[in-house]
Formats: sequence, structure tokens, C-alpha cells
Amino acid sequence: MTELRRAISLPGRSGEIKKYLYDMDVTMTDIKKLREMTGAGLADCKKALAESENFDGAIAYLREKGKAVAAKRSDREASEGCVLVKTENGFGAIIALKCETDFVANNADFIALTKQILDAAVAAKAKTLDEVKALTLDGVTIADAVVNRSGITGEKMELDGYSVIEAENIYTYNHMNRNGLCTMVALNKDVDPSVGKNVAMQIASAAPVAIDETGVPQSVKDNEIAVAIEKTKAEQVQKAVEAALKKAGYNPAHFDSEDHMESNQTKGWITAEDVAAVKKIIAEVSAEKAANLNENMIQNIAKGRLNKFLKENCLLSQEYIWDKNFTVASYLQSVDKELTVVDFKRFTLRAE
Repeated sequence: MTELRRAISLPGRSGEIKKYLYDMDVTMTDIKKLREMTGAGLADCKKALAESENFDGAIAYLREKGKAVAAKRSDREASEGCVLVKTENGFGAIIALKCETDFVANNADFIALTKQILDAAVAAKAKTLDEVKALTLDGVTIADAVVNRSGITGEKMELDGYSVIEAENIYTYNHMNRNGLCTMVALNKDVDPSVGKNVAMQIASAAPVAIDETGVPQSVKDNEIAVAIEKTKAEQVQKAVEAALKKAGYNPAHFDSEDHMESNQTKGWITAEDVAAVKKIIAEVSAEKAANLNENMIQNIAKGRLNKFLKENCLLSQEYIWDKNFTVASYLQSVDKELTVVDFKRFTLRAE
């Protein structure tokens, strides 16, 4: 290769010899070596060696290609990827390396890179994603390793979803081993691994927002109660309107939207006069009912809805997925009366 590099500099022969170098079989050893060093594809390694003076230059070429791809595709959505979870020596972490297509997400090298990143993060007990990105793999930062991989695949890539738990008894779950949804849960006692896994699977299935009500942010509660109040008021007004329409001899279902009213007129089920009369009833009854709602009743119904929300979204009060006769709390107490959850984390690539 050295002699050929010298020859490349000869006037008039650069293009010819570069093409020869790119195609000749003798370079396969160097191509394989570069591939082992970078993880790049064979074609990219060939191109990098043909365009560079040495291995350092070829590696730099691949890095620059990665930066160019990353910059070009920065506005693309990375909605696929690989999510992995690991726990070791009282430290657990979930991380997601995201990409654009499931083809890349399922690639063995892509999954291996995600695992390498997670291994490094857990070994270093990195607390934040920025700390993870600053760690090194094979002499480059993880941030650069991701950019380099982007150059290889031609897709936008980004690290996301990094979360950690520090506790003695951490149990993990990778949903169906498909690397798309991972959870981990910390219990206050060491138990049979199947118990921890059951709770981790509960978290995957039921997507709780907190361990119990005390862990739900007040802003979330305030928003839920506000939504519940408005929904309850709208329902009370709607009931009054439907009762008034029925009393006047109209079928409420024929007038529940502008589209339905127009469609039903076309079908001859109602007339323009019917529509005008019904709209008048709706306007009058709605205004009257809204002005005379029972506030105590509204508040009580809204609080009931908030309580239902908390029951369904707080882990310990959720219905246990494996036995509807238990909540998660009562299931844990059936194993050990003092057993409970102290922390959990969950990450999924899918919109829910």
C-alpha cells in the first residue's frame, strides 16, 4: 500500500492508480482492519482507504462522513432504535440509541454499539446522558462514536431515554427481547427474581406514572382535576340538551354535529326548519344549564375521576396484570408483608 500511495502522487496517474487501489484484492487485509477499527461497512472502508494516505486519514474520512450525514439529516425523525437495560453492582440503567428505520435498528452492529454504550455507562455509573456521551469507546467519545455510526448507515442517530436507578435490589425486563421497551424496578428487599420480573412486566404493560399518589406531581393532579371539571360540565350540559330535544320530539342523534345535520337533511330525515328549531333549543338550553350547574356535584364527580386516574396510573394501586384479585401492593404483600417498590424506570420507542 505504501508504494501505491507514493505512486498516487505522480503526475497524471492519480486517478488511474486510485481506481486500481480501490478495486484490487490485495487491499482486503487493510479493508478488514479498518472495518474492525471503525465498524464501517466494507464499501465505506474501501472508499476511505482510497481517499486517504493512511489508516488515521481513513478513520478521519469516515468521521467527517458521519458528521456530514448527521448535519444533513438533523431535521429527520429518529423514531426507531434499540433500547437496552442493564444492572450491575447496585446500579441499573436504560438507554436508547435511536435511528430512522427498523432495518438499521435490527442490525447486529447497531445493537452491539448500543450494548457497548450501555456497558460503559453502567461501569462508570454515569448519572446523566451528557456524562454518557463524554465516555470513550476505542479512543473516541461515545458522542463521536454515534456520529461515526451515522456516517456508516446514512441515517440520523441520537442517544435518548437514559435513566438510572441506584439500589440494592433491581430487577429488569426487556419486552419480548425486542429492544423496543425496557423497564427496571427496585424493591426494598431481595426476593425471588420472578417476583421482581413480574413487577417489571407490570410496569411495561400498565405504564404507571408514579409509585403512589405522593409521587404524582401536583401540576399533573391540577391538570387532571381541571380536565375532569370541564368534562363533567360539558356532560351535564349535553344531558340537559338531549332531554330537551327528546321532549320537543327530536332524535338527538340526528343533530349531534353539523355534518350529521347536513347528511340527514340530504337523506330527507330532517328538514331545514328542524335544524333551525333544534339549534335554537341547543343554544337556549346550553346557556341556561351552564349558568345553573351544581358546583358541589361537579367538584365531587371531578374528584372521583381524579381518584380513578390515580388508581390506574400509580403502580402500587394498579390492578395486578397476572391476577385481577390483587393490586400490585397486595401482590407484593402476599410475598412479604413489608415488600414494596422504591423506584422504577420505563422507556419505550413507541408512542402511547
